Amino acid sequence: MTTAILADRAGARPQPATLRVGLDVLRVLLGLTIVLNVSRIHQHFHIVALLRPALLLVALTGLFAFLNPKYLSTDGLLRTKQARLIVALGLFACMSTPFGLSFGNSAKFILESYSKVLLAALLIVAGIRRTRDLYTLVWFYVAACGILSYLGIFVFGMSKAGNTVRLSDLYTFDANDIGAVLLPGLALTLLIIQSSKGWARMTACVILAGIGVTIARSGSRGAFLGLLVTGAALLVLAKGIPIAKRVAIVAVTAVTLVFAAPQGYWDQMATLLSPKEDYNWTSSEGRKQITLRGISYMLSYPVFGLGINNFVRAECIDPVSDKVRFHQASTGIRCTPAHNSTLQAAAELGIPGLTLWLMLTLGGILGMLRLRRQLPAEWLHGDEEERFLHHSTTYFVVAMVGFLVTSFFVTFAYIDIVYILAAFMAGLQVSVAGRLAQGGGQQQVVVPSAGPRGRQVSYRRSVALGR
Repeated sequence: MTTAILADRAGARPQPATLRVGLDVLRVLLGLTIVLNVSRIHQHFHIVALLRPALLLVALTGLFAFLNPKYLSTDGLLRTKQARLIVALGLFACMSTPFGLSFGNSAKFILESYSKVLLAALLIVAGIRRTRDLYTLVWFYVAACGILSYLGIFVFGMSKAGNTVRLSDLYTFDANDIGAVLLPGLALTLLIIQSSKGWARMTACVILAGIGVTIARSGSRGAFLGLLVTGAALLVLAKGIPIAKRVAIVAVTAVTLVFAAPQGYWDQMATLLSPKEDYNWTSSEGRKQITLRGISYMLSYPVFGLGINNFVRAECIDPVSDKVRFHQASTGIRCTPAHNSTLQAAAELGIPGLTLWLMLTLGGILGMLRLRRQLPAEWLHGDEEERFLHHSTTYFVVAMVGFLVTSFFVTFAYIDIVYILAAFMAGLQVSVAGRLAQGGGQQQVVVPSAGPRGRQVSYRRSVALGR
């Protein structure tokens, strides 16, 4: 049985809320974790990098959170789909290891790398108790992109690849990877610009320009395609922003790209118009053949896949691989990564892993769009907190779109970026639920009349937490 109730039943409308960065020990630790994992700034200092500071910082953050649970919220962990999907991916990766090509290789990768990524994401989810926490951690991601852009402009070298001059010596990222990191950051930077004033907005504008310049210097065709799709998504989805302002944002970014483009950049981008003439189409080591082999791996190992981190191994030793079966013994063989995050998840985790990956990425986009439709319309013109929450539903979608497009050209299924975005989405749902519980906005809705114990279900929390 259902009954109509008013969504403002939790109380009167609160006083207008302002946004500002809120720092305590846990938020600082989480923020620094984001900065290290996104910018890889520690790789600039060789001695520091040897200490594996990102791993140590995640461990320290987890220990502090365990000893100080008052700094955490369990809402995001227990009630959001994003947190459940992150856990499900981690558990399935562990379950699949005995059935893959190399148990030891998968287990080592999970222990040394993937566990850190998952733990960091879950700590971010638990660390977002309210809007201020979310705003603070988004700022840390934006700051990390600022650092990475600074390195891309003033530290990393440029080298000539064919007729194109592009970034080189990028530590753990390469010139193609950087788009999958910075394009989500571009969307989050626009969110800060949209939601902030004064020095915060000015700083974000400088970072936005740096992101544009760095993407141009990368010479990456994947990043260029991602930028085009991100711009299109912004024009279509950001309905709360005047169309003239949306066009101006895209135009300024385009102008920045034009002026920052290095030698041969546009010739390189022009090759996108003739894909069949590119080595990615004609070479056995090109993306077309890698994709076909990756699909065959998934179909050959449909339930558990090759095992996490075993795609490269399959390219060298798996007898199912056409590349291995037809290889001439007297010649060398190249162990090729997937060069596609979705393909990587499909081949290494099978059909169930691919399903979880798509639920995390595409499902996250659909979830944010659904949440945006359910928010009070007056929040677009409300106080700073309401505007930030409403705009976040749009810019988080744009960020995930930017990641999805660029990750189609890089091997990023187990890198922090997508898990941080998913954690932000979970944190947004918690923040919206908290704001609604204060009485922000009125809306007639239909909800179940009773919960599992006979009490009425709160529309505010159930909508925000994706029920």
